[in-house]
Amino acid sequence: MEPIFDVNKNAWNHNVQAGNPWTLPVTHDQIESARKGEWEVLLTTCRPVPREWFPDLQGVDVLCLASGGGQQGPIFAAAGANVTVLDLSPAQLAQDRMVAERESLQLEIVEGSMDDLSMFADASYDLVFHPISNLFCPHVRPVWQEAYRVLRPGGYLLSGFVNPVLFLFDKELEEQGVYQLKYSLPYADHTSLGEAERIRLYGQDSAIEFSHTLEDQIGGQTDAGFHIIGFYESYVDDEKIKDYMPTFMATRALKL
Repeated sequence: MEPIFDVNKNAWNHNVQAGNPWTLPVTHDQIESARKGEWEVLLTTCRPVPREWFPDLQGVDVLCLASGGGQQGPIFAAAGANVTVLDLSPAQLAQDRMVAERESLQLEIVEGSMDDLSMFADASYDLVFHPISNLFCPHVRPVWQEAYRVLRPGGYLLSGFVNPVLFLFDKELEEQGVYQLKYSLPYADHTSLGEAERIRLYGQDSAIEFSHTLEDQIGGQTDAGFHIIGFYESYVDDEKIKDYMPTFMATRALKL
């Protein structure tokens, strides 16, 4: 198997071609609304991030972490922020570049992995915005440590992630709305399934996914030095699992 980074990079390039919802750039009208102060963005599906979680974005330095696709970064830039977008997928970053050129926005575009921000100096940003993406990273604690390092004191990390319980169930039965325990946590596609089974279930162009324990998702943030000052859960309307548990979680964390 190719290195995980390369598999997931190629998978997200493919997702852009396939029109995955997380690859669809914002419209001109959304940018115009953001310029007037009327905007919302997602850390998880279905539930917009509360506006009170954000500082006034005018002149704020924002890092959109593993957040390509021409969605959040352009909105923040239109709202007045100085925005850097980092993503592993050139095709995802091309969506941000396209919106920036279309709307005359300034965006810094950086290709890289969410767990290695060595290209950025300490205390470079006021806000790190990290929507659901760390399920594509084998180890999440380096993500939190790097986010903490590049934030200035008083800066915020806003992050969204998958409820780890969702990785427990038989994949084929789940498509039928049957939730039968099959896998143990922590889960990883390439070890819990095996490569041949992963490709059979999800296709040759699929990304490799990883569960992370809540101890690593939340405890990892506090161990990095963050103070968790906000939390919410969200549900996916078109999945039966919503009748039993939330699908995603989001945290607001402060670097004192």
